[in-house]
Amino acid sequence: MIMLKKNREALSEVVSTLILLVVSVLIAAVAIYFSTNITMTRTQKEQISISKNHVWVNSTGAIAAIKIQNIGSMDTLIDKITVRGVESDWSNIFIYRVPRGTTFTDDLTVCNYTDMSGGFTWAGITYTTALEDIPLASGRELLVYIKDPDNVQMDDIGVSMSLTVYTNNANYITEVNVQSATTQ
Repeated sequence: MIMLKKNREALSEVVSTLILLVVSVLIAAVAIYFSTNITMTRTQKEQISISKNHVWVNSTGAIAAIKIQNIGSMDTLIDKITVRGVESDWSNIFIYRVPRGTTFTDDLTVCNYTDMSGGFTWAGITYTTALEDIPLASGRELLVYIKDPDNVQMDDIGVSMSLTVYTNNANYITEVNVQSATTQ
């Protein structure tokens, strides 16, 4: 008869299973901490606020307007603006940088958008054409008009649609109801 000698120096099955569980939980915790840290350090300081958003439409076309505030602690770069998921061309985006130390409190109103080539003046404010990505310093405000956003038509009056501002680190989405630009 063969006798097997028990090895008393090895770890029991329960202890080895616990060690494997603890090690895998620790590795997962480190991975989660690392990914959270990377995400939070890149977006924690950037914060954009979108307000005074409008989309108007009539038989001659459509126009959108928004106020963008950089309320975060770092400067940001606006990469693109979309209305209802369609990117607006920079030549159709007109901006006004609110002077430092002042705040724009009025509402944005529908303007005469038939002749906006090279910029325009409306309600005493001169808007210029955005030629490329728009830098926005921390604590600053930007008024934006978008001429003829694609896929906005007369049939859309009363419909809610998205207006999205894209930056280097995030997307900021707001909903807006399409209004009639006809004043009669």
